[in-house]
Amino acid sequence: MRILLTGATGLIGGAIARALLRQGHQLVCAVRDPARLQLGAGASALQADLAGVPTADWWAAHLRGVDAVVNAVGILRESPGQSFEALHHRAPAELFRACGQAGVACVVQVSALGADRQARSRYHLSKRAADDVLRSLPLRGAIVQPSLVFAPGGASSSLFLELATAPVLALPQRGAMPVQPVHLDDVVEGVLALLAQPPPRIETLAFAGPQPLPLRDYLASLRGQLGLGRGPWVLPLPAPLFLAGACIAAHLPGSFLDGETAGMLLRGNAAPAERFARLLGHSPRAPASFIDPSRAGGLRAQAVLGWARPLLRLTLAAMWIWTAAVSLGLYPVELSYGLLARVGLHGGLAALALYGAAALDLLLGVLTLGCPPRWRRWLWPAQLALIGGYTVLVTLFLPEYWLHPYGPISKNLPIMAAIALLWGLEPGRR
Repeated sequence: MRILLTGATGLIGGAIARALLRQGHQLVCAVRDPARLQLGAGASALQADLAGVPTADWWAAHLRGVDAVVNAVGILRESPGQSFEALHHRAPAELFRACGQAGVACVVQVSALGADRQARSRYHLSKRAADDVLRSLPLRGAIVQPSLVFAPGGASSSLFLELATAPVLALPQRGAMPVQPVHLDDVVEGVLALLAQPPPRIETLAFAGPQPLPLRDYLASLRGQLGLGRGPWVLPLPAPLFLAGACIAAHLPGSFLDGETAGMLLRGNAAPAERFARLLGHSPRAPASFIDPSRAGGLRAQAVLGWARPLLRLTLAAMWIWTAAVSLGLYPVELSYGLLARVGLHGGLAALALYGAAALDLLLGVLTLGCPPRWRRWLWPAQLALIGGYTVLVTLFLPEYWLHPYGPISKNLPIMAAIALLWGLEPGRR
């Protein structure tokens, strides 16, 4: 078959594209940036920016000779130039109308579980609007509504793996919200089955795992598959506080959490899976078998670093900023001058050393929080050099601090190890 596919550079669309090519189908991939399409022989790129909402007339010229259409375009959060209304509703609606005019034999719309009459989020409402347009047309095919899709390397799956590896979590309802995760392989298999034997009219199918389970149990299952044993320990978190935190998280670069996605999580995500199982010819994969044991070690390390890396940066920044505040007066200045006198610094030199070091500490703290990525390969060695220099000076002039019961100097060793780790994780480090 000759199949037009949108969203081929995304997680689900890319997996569908690779599976169709393995079956020998010919693909026309409508993508915004053809340079990102890396599928090889059998796939051709059609430059189409769905954010600009191509009209049905525009699509009609590109549907000649097309046997089936799969729309797998989707975004979890809006960004400048990428709106739910355009990408989820208006652009697919124009494509579906063109399919109806061209008499395309099969149309498959990848929607989302929750895009129903109870939908409240703009994400679900925009998906439902396009679904309704497709249902109104005299076409064969299906609207597939995946639940939480698990795929190693997928952004949302990485988030859940990070949550699973955390030793302690605070979740609304203590994580009792029902979820019904589905593996990406089953989603792809279901789409291929629909293309092979399309329903006579547009049918809506929930693509979900075999049965619902609480979110905390899903995380515990992932944790066990990663080789971390029982857990995580889940503490209660008031829903209003969770929603407020999500609104703050919305402003963090790369965050998938905002007020709407938090609301979607609180609502739950589950549906009967019997029709999906009949389509597949077998029960969908259970979450307990999502992770290949051969990949568990790598996924575990990646997941732990996912939350440990920003935590290390945050605590290091706090250390530098607090050290600056202490040097600037929280610690008695005369005692600071007394310590500097033992190093051989007096008068103006002592003042310069005290306040210059405090300013440098403050600068390093601020840069640790938010310096451009290209600067960070210099930031970490600068911190190592400064802490190393402090350690050498204390060792030479104030050696008794090595024997202090609170370990003010010996603690420099794990701090330097943490900085070295962050330095080593920087991409493109030379």
